[in-house]
Amino acid sequence: MKYLPTEKQLKFMNWEMGAFFHFGIRTFNHGHRDWDGKDMSIDSFNPTNLDCEQWMRVIKKFGMKYAILTTKHHDGFANWPSKYTDYSVANTPWKDGKGDVVREFVDACRKYDIAVGLYYSPAQWGNAIAFKEGKEYDDYFINQISELLTNYGKIDYLWFDGCGSNGHKYDSKRIISVIRHLQPEITIFGMWDPDVEWVGNEDGYAPVPYILDRDVVVHDETVHKFMPLECDCRIRDSWFYDLNEYSLKTVDELIGMYEMSVGRGCNFLLNLGPDDNGLINQLDEKRLMELREEIDKRYGKPLEFESIKEVDESTYSIEYSCETLKKIADTVNIPLVKSVIIEEDISSGQAVLDFRLYAHIPTRNPISDNKYCVFRGETIGRKMICRFPAVRSPKFTLEILRSNEKPIIKSIKAFG
Repeated sequence: MKYLPTEKQLKFMNWEMGAFFHFGIRTFNHGHRDWDGKDMSIDSFNPTNLDCEQWMRVIKKFGMKYAILTTKHHDGFANWPSKYTDYSVANTPWKDGKGDVVREFVDACRKYDIAVGLYYSPAQWGNAIAFKEGKEYDDYFINQISELLTNYGKIDYLWFDGCGSNGHKYDSKRIISVIRHLQPEITIFGMWDPDVEWVGNEDGYAPVPYILDRDVVVHDETVHKFMPLECDCRIRDSWFYDLNEYSLKTVDELIGMYEMSVGRGCNFLLNLGPDDNGLINQLDEKRLMELREEIDKRYGKPLEFESIKEVDESTYSIEYSCETLKKIADTVNIPLVKSVIIEEDISSGQAVLDFRLYAHIPTRNPISDNKYCVFRGETIGRKMICRFPAVRSPKFTLEILRSNEKPIIKSIKAFG
């Protein structure tokens, strides 16, 4: 049996790449780590040059389609003037306490047509209200979430961080009921009634096989359903901006993360911690654009193979047309192919469970079998990047060895 995605799950997967913005009191207190318990004075928060539109210009240029802001991290500091804590922007020197980072972020997202995502940490270690089980803390939680989902218009994505909540008892059904009532179309990440789940690491790497039909915990009960995965990861070794330029990841590492997230059907969520001026650091921006260039170099323009052909129920192929082959022969040899991207139509669910990709290698011997396996895989899902040693081939064949129903293959594209 195939489990079907919801419309908002399909929309989420089509976003493909997004930006995570960890920004808050920690930005101005270098060297702090999660749950270290160290005091961070509210007076330290003062991003005098905050420009959320600069954030959006950078990620729009890269091609990201959604963005997520940390509204409240584990330290309890609220990036908006919450009525339910004194530990918020309302009591900082920034804009004489009249600023609202969430408002500036949401407005910038909408101006640049970026889907709006808000992060909220249910757990916290201090400075706002004691983190303890019971109605008082649930009320605090619900009151703050209600502010975020009421005062800023339509929110596309709500990202719950489960860190620190292990074993903690929340009134999850009440919390989710309020959220779904306030924002019926919202997509929820991670907890209680998720539409999207965590990949299981913070390194940008998805598992193989990538199974979309999975067991999911919903309000402490295990159910089986269609569930996309998201790969959250960092461009440096910290989530919040710190004095650690040495840890900026290389393009080689970042392209590997891209190929092992997007290239395995998951969303790629890359963190960019704005600096204490309130801007994406120039070094981070430069590295991000270098990654964009490498993605475009590898996958920006497919080779001129004809559209996919269905040979039979389990076999598909792409090949050069006679006209293209003649044009190539008149100029240069058949181009080298280094990767093939396969896309399955997942609107009807995931079907492929085992496949082989073959290259047809030109040969001088007309009676030899010139079909060679260049990639062996299991699931395909929304997108599978099959990367292999370069081959010169005028034709590729996809053979599906096992599936739970007849698959629908949308496209097969080859890249040099």
